[in-house]
Amino acid sequence: MEIRKLLTGEGFTVEFDETGSIGRRYARADEAGIPLGITIDYDTLTEETVTIRDRDSWQQVRTRTKDLPDLLHNYFRGKADFDDLGTLLKSSS
Repeated sequence: MEIRKLLTGEGFTVEFDETGSIGRRYARADEAGIPLGITIDYDTLTEETVTIRDRDSWQQVRTRTKDLPDLLHNYFRGKADFDDLGTLLKSSS
């Protein structure tokens, strides 16, 4: 909820989904046209990082929670590419 509050306070629209598997959540977000998905997991609690997933490429990056608002503002203003949002995670496929 802290991340939701952080992002809505910066003017972002946030959809919160905690039902079903992560794959189903990604599928629902993709179907709704949500360009980026932010995943909060156990590492978020210990490392203060989140995973950001790109809808179109399915690529994922890991970034610090505190950097999220600035990174997202730059991304949506066209001042940053997806790769600029964090450390690229290797795909599991």
